[in-house]
Amino acid sequence: MDDDLEAIRAKRMAELQQEMGGGMDKQQKQQQEAQRREEMMNSILAQVLDQSARARLNSIALVKPEKAKMVESMLCNMATTGQLPGRIGEDQLKSMLESVSQQTKKTTKLKYERRRVLDSDDEDDY
Repeated sequence: MDDDLEAIRAKRMAELQQEMGGGMDKQQKQQQEAQRREEMMNSILAQVLDQSARARLNSIALVKPEKAKMVESMLCNMATTGQLPGRIGEDQLKSMLESVSQQTKKTTKLKYERRRVLDSDDEDDY
């Protein structure tokens, strides 16, 4: 009986280790894929942007990383489809940033609601 119980435990432990090992492999593959994409994006940006534009994009990435990612992906898409004539300078990058800012501009709307005072003559019984 103890031998059967030990065999079941060993089998279950092996299954759990297999599942954990499989999960780690998937996670490692995802990390490697993300790292490969990031390296590819950086190499494209190094070819497309000049030094001043790259410095500006890096400084923007520190303050607003989502905006920088949008511009980076836009530049990579334009570079892969052949829409960029040459290297992008700082002035051209500024205009791209302005267009992205206009697209993602959030409008804040405040709505004031005043308290309603119940001024009913029915309640005023003297």
